[in-house]
Amino acid sequence: LVEVSSIFPPNAEIVSKEEGLKYLKPGQIVFVVLAKNSSDEFNRLISAAVGLAIPKDRNLYGYLSEHHSFGEPEKVAGDFPEDLAAEMLASTLGIEHHLVWDESSQNWKLDDRILLTQNIVSTATVEKSGEWTTVIAAAVLIP
Repeated sequence: LVEVSSIFPPNAEIVSKEEGLKYLKPGQIVFVVLAKNSSDEFNRLISAAVGLAIPKDRNLYGYLSEHHSFGEPEKVAGDFPEDLAAEMLASTLGIEHHLVWDESSQNWKLDDRILLTQNIVSTATVEKSGEWTTVIAAAVLIP
């Protein structure tokens, strides 16, 4: 796995995990934006999440953001990197003060440009003292 910067390439497509797996082979070099977290502390809630924000104009690049935390439930852990990716994109476009959350559509909006935002998150609770538990969330970039 080769960890890369948090840029979602222009005109890149989002595919399902099942579709993406068709393009991967054992031993292949794979580019990823990766979030991971581990703990051996009994009853510790751990999370790892990757957020995505894509502008309506697909000729522009978007952002991926990784986040790992302790004690955050799945929704909180997933919302954080999604919000961060949207904020990074808005800042890059120079319109961060126009970024607003639309509760009805559950999407970020930039003026008249609706961003596609989403996240993937993994959480787990350490079930045995001294036994390591690990969570991973990744955006895999397939050329």
